[in-house]
Order: sequence, then C-alpha cells, then structure tokens
Amino acid sequence: MTPPAGDVAAKTVTVLGSTGSVGTQTVALLLDRPDIFRVRALVGGRNVRLLAEQARALAPEIAVISDAKLGADLAAALDGTSVATAAGPEAVCEAAGIAADWTMCAITGIAGLASTLAAIQRGGVIALANKEALVSAGDVMLEAVRRAGATLLPVDSEHNAIFQALAEGNRSAVERIVLTASGGPFRHAAREEMARATPEMALKHPVWSMGAKISIDSATMMNKGLEVIEAARLFGLGDGAIDVLVHPQSVIHGLVYYRDGSVLAQLGAPDMRIPIAHALAWPRRLATTSPRLDLAMLARLEFEQPDMARFPALRLARDALRAGAGAPTILNAANEVSVDAFLNRRIRFLDIAATVEGVLEALGAPVATSLGEVMELDARARWMAEKLTDALAA
Repeated sequence: MTPPAGDVAAKTVTVLGSTGSVGTQTVALLLDRPDIFRVRALVGGRNVRLLAEQARALAPEIAVISDAKLGADLAAALDGTSVATAAGPEAVCEAAGIAADWTMCAITGIAGLASTLAAIQRGGVIALANKEALVSAGDVMLEAVRRAGATLLPVDSEHNAIFQALAEGNRSAVERIVLTASGGPFRHAAREEMARATPEMALKHPVWSMGAKISIDSATMMNKGLEVIEAARLFGLGDGAIDVLVHPQSVIHGLVYYRDGSVLAQLGAPDMRIPIAHALAWPRRLATTSPRLDLAMLARLEFEQPDMARFPALRLARDALRAGAGAPTILNAANEVSVDAFLNRRIRFLDIAATVEGVLEALGAPVATSLGEVMELDARARWMAEKLTDALAA
C-alpha cells in the first residue's frame, strides 16, 4: 500500500513492555490510528488488568504476560475474545519473534535483552526504548542487527533527537554530539541532602513522567551515563565525541556539532509520545496531540555542566565505556541491583554509585562476545552487587 504524501504507511506492530511507561504511551498512539496499525502481539509484565484492557482495545493476535504464574489470570481476563494468550519468558521471546513491520522494545533492564534479540533476529524496524540491552550487549546486538538486516531506531528522547539532527547531515562531518539532562530532583542539592534522600524524594522527577527504575537513574544521573554508552553504540562515536549538558527545561533534547561550525538541535515538549511517534511513523511523520512548544512562553533556556563530584555515576559510565569489553555489562548489572536495593530501603541513595564502583573495581573489564558470556558476566556482577548491598544493609 502506498500512502498519500505526508501520511503514514500501514504496518503491523508488536509492543514488548506494553504495560510500562513507554509501552502505555505507545498503545495510546496506536489507538489513535486503528486505520493504519494492526497489532500482532502485546507483551506485559505483571499487570494483568492493564494488559487485558489493552488487548481488548487493540485486538492483537496474542497477548503475553511475562510472569508465568499469571497466565491463567490473563486467559480468564480475555475469555470470550479472539485474542490468544500465553505466559512466561519463553512465550515472551516467541511473541517477539512473530513477524511484524515494527516492534517497540520497552521491557526495562537486562530482562528485555532476550526478547529484543528475538525481535532483531527476524528483521523489521526495531524501536529501542531499552537502553540497558544495548549497554550490556552492544556488540552482540549490533551484530544481530547487521545479520538480520534490521533497522534500529532510538526511542530515548536524547538519542531520537540526535537521530533526527543527523537525518540531513553527513555523519562523517560530525564533530561531536551533546545529550541533554534535566538534572533530576537533586540538581542543586548538597551531598548531605542527597545522603538523606528517600525513594519518594528521588522518584519526584521535575519534568518527565517515567517508571521507578529510570526515575532513580535520572536522580543519580546514571541514566545519562547509560545514554552516553548507548550513543557510542548507536552512532559509532568515541567517548570524547559525546558531551552532556544539564538543561533543566528539557526542551532541547540533543545537539549535533558539525565541523563547519553548524549546530543542529532537536527541540520539543518533554513528552515521550513525540519520540515514540517519530519512530512509529519513520520515515514519515505522525500527527499527535502532544503539546506544541512555545519558545516565547519559555523566555529562556538554561545550560550548565554536570557536577561529576555530586553525580559520580556519570563518571563511572564514562570509565566503563573507555574500559570497553564487559565493563558496561558490569556497570548496568550492578546499577540494577543497587537501584532495587535503594527502592526497597536497604541502602542509601549515595550507596547506589558507591556499590557500582565497588563492583567495577572488583571485576574489571573481562571479554564477553556472545550472549551466553554477557549473561554469565551479568550474573557475576549481580552476585557481587548483592554482597555489597547486603553488607551495607546489615
């Protein structure tokens, strides 16, 4: 089918992580245009009610719940519909492997790696919202993309901004890129205040509405560190060509500096529906109801360098990128364990980065070139991080 000029081509769609923050916003966009999107599979985490509600609205061929113990509940919730159901990790990967034109990969953390690889291996367009998978297994994923002839589109607002700013440019002429950061809830907080921070305080992001894990990563600025590693993978750049600027208004999401002195920036309201819609419609554009940017109302845009002393997670991520090999895998695994321990009030806020640093120092940067080696290294890092957090909690 050839769409009219400016319209979006009809396509089949799978959403991995449909009940999460990015997933629910993706579903909302799909519901706006049932005439052009046909959903093949929806995969949720543990929220049976929401997944069933989405499945009834979008009528996918199959709905899958990640937790195997909830399979009967999902089947009961969708009884009387034409939607098939399944449950458990194997079913998630099987759903990811169903042929679709476009797949949203939004299962958070290393848990989303296997299904993301399954989606990549059958080709098509992969909208990547799970930065941890690319951080942990960058070489493995990029090789899978090359072999399958898949197209990888970034959904993180910063990487999507860089992708858009590169669209009309010559990548060989890029001097450097800049990822922006809101600064999170502790942008001006003293270390003493951060030491006393509770999960409730850390979860109060001043700009974006996000899930718990990514909100804590934003508060520590580990999120930006992971994004630096992700940018290096996506755009083939070294650490020295990727800068970070704190920009509290979160209006400019990314900038590309070219060697002729030109700077291209992508601007937009801080609304995740915008980068999701860009990836969903690419290479065309999809109309959304996202708020329009009014620069006159904003009046001014502020920028500052990140404080590496107060936010050591950003330094640790850069160190891991420079070390290479399996260091980013270790960084991500230790961070996931530490964030979970903080959210469960077992360690303090500043202990998150300290734990990650301890695991990196203990394990170094061993080589991990296959999925099996990545998962083995991930398990070792988690074991070490659990030991360190247990000691802190004692």
